[in-house]
Amino acid sequence: MNGAESLMRSFVAAGVDVCFANPGTSEMHLVQAIDAVPEMRGVLALFEGVCTGAADGYGRMTGRPATTALHLGPGLGNGIANLHNARRAATPIINLVGNHALYHLDLDAPLTSDIDTLAKNVSSWIKSDSTAESLAQDGMQALASSLTARSGSAGQISTMIIPVDACWSPAEGAADMPVVPERTKVDEALVRKVAESLDPGSLILLDSDGLSIPARIAANRIAAKTGCRISIGCFPSRVDGGAGLPDCERLPYFPEHVLGFLKGVKTLVLAGAQTPASFFAYPDTPGVLVPEGCEVSRLSGNHENTTYALQAVAEYLGCIDGAYQASEAGTPELRTGKLSTGGISAAVGALLPEGAIVCTDSGGGGAAFGPTRSSPQHTWLNLTGGSIGQAGPVAIGAAIACPDRPVLALIGDGACMYTNQAFWTQAREGLDVTTVVFNNAKYGILETEYLRLGVNEIGERAADLFDLSRPSIDFVKVAESMGVPGRAVSTAEDFSSALAAAFVEPGPHLIEAML
Repeated sequence: MNGAESLMRSFVAAGVDVCFANPGTSEMHLVQAIDAVPEMRGVLALFEGVCTGAADGYGRMTGRPATTALHLGPGLGNGIANLHNARRAATPIINLVGNHALYHLDLDAPLTSDIDTLAKNVSSWIKSDSTAESLAQDGMQALASSLTARSGSAGQISTMIIPVDACWSPAEGAADMPVVPERTKVDEALVRKVAESLDPGSLILLDSDGLSIPARIAANRIAAKTGCRISIGCFPSRVDGGAGLPDCERLPYFPEHVLGFLKGVKTLVLAGAQTPASFFAYPDTPGVLVPEGCEVSRLSGNHENTTYALQAVAEYLGCIDGAYQASEAGTPELRTGKLSTGGISAAVGALLPEGAIVCTDSGGGGAAFGPTRSSPQHTWLNLTGGSIGQAGPVAIGAAIACPDRPVLALIGDGACMYTNQAFWTQAREGLDVTTVVFNNAKYGILETEYLRLGVNEIGERAADLFDLSRPSIDFVKVAESMGVPGRAVSTAEDFSSALAAAFVEPGPHLIEAML
């Protein structure tokens, strides 16, 4: 057994059995090890950003990491955008980045680079000096680290930068599964303090494991008892929603809307969440989005057990078994006529099947969140870090993690072109993913942001930098060239028909929504 095989056997014994790969020469022994260990599923992607995004979707749905196999510094660099999203989502991931043998680095061969510096931007744990004898044990440390919740935005990504000779040299065998620390519990004094502060002027902001169904049930019971409001953040990593599940508000995106949403709130309680901040800086707009006179208190950090904390507050208030507000079943009315974002959102809300997983990116997909609150129960995976090109890759990981559940990816036309290679992997693996591309032939959000930053007129040359119509992109042809059947639609009726058909037929589909 060589080091690479000892690593793979250790991973599969510990329940890590998927590798999203775009390998090169320095990863050939890792490929050989995947071949030798049939329990490890290798999934090929044509771009590293698809690998890392797929690992994000897989980790969000399973709670355990997949691995990626990336080729030296350039390979990791190509995957960083979606690792940034995964870091903000606190998704467990283990990157396996091949490197030259340590004795070869001083030769400054063409692919030599400072991989550690690249990895530091997205990793909470890095190891770059493994030997064949230590590789399996180092892999188990990477696993334990990826499953350890951290405060702030450090995330849960482990990156192993593996010298190639550590892979090909002899090793003794696999390593044992590590002990993973549990989330810490908040103390009783803090629970009492927060519980006694809640009233109709309070709002509890949920994130991290405060997004779990038990946590949201407890929060809703607290709201029913005290009259306080409950909200999730604007871009929660995962929300299980739909009819019968606990309902709550959602923080808006633009800063003035956030301040309006929080108007009248006297006490903002953070439960696994951070203090609301503007996504970007704007002239004459505050960065911290807390109304004047509002006191911010913290019940739990995102590294702590927020589910326990909320249940402890509910128990202290005597409402641990009380009633809570659940989303009611309903069907939005399907629209007719010219296709719009609102028409797409209504169709998604009306047609979304039980158990669906919705993956969003830039574009109009976020508008469908509201209409789906009354849909059958489903899961929503949001764009957590703002780095576009997420939805297609995340949909791959979600579909592999949950092969019995349909997956819907909602993505803008510009964002789709960042990682359109996702179509190829969806076709190759036969994944039940329906992709909706919002095609308005421009980077629409940039027009909005351009004006918000104080520029009163979009000149011809500036508009040209937002324009995707010269030449126009035919997404049906793009998808079909990679094995995914597609259909372009321009009316609400045709969109509803195409979406309903895609949900019934197995395998991947594309719907190009012409807006």
